[in-house]
Amino acid sequence: QVQLVESGGHVVHPGGSLRLSCAASGATLADYAVGWFRQAPGQQREGVACISCDDGDTYYADSQKGRFTISVDNAKKTVYLQMRDLKAEETAVYYCATRTRPWWVATTLSAANFGSWGQGTQVTVSS
Repeated sequence: QVQLVESGGHVVHPGGSLRLSCAASGATLADYAVGWFRQAPGQQREGVACISCDDGDTYYADSQKGRFTISVDNAKKTVYLQMRDLKAEETAVYYCATRTRPWWVATTLSAANFGSWGQGTQVTVSS
């Protein structure tokens, strides 16, 4: 089993930036792809980005428009999501999750393709 803990979410003004962290334990992170997802009240969970922790290949949802960056620190077993120019509609609980091989299915950014989830961290974008 893989245990995941998200952190870094808080209240930020529109246009502001946040860095979320996903700390993993119980497994070698290089054996997984890790995705970030978000779910707003009354909305479906949507994929934001994912990364292959072996070679560092990254994939992003079109809605990010270059504003978000996913990265991994294998020594710390932590995946990060750097978010800038945040919009009010991006208020949501943000989750990280893992996917085993084959990793290509993670690029669909579909929650159904990920098997281990953290508890989420709340991001609120408000003036």
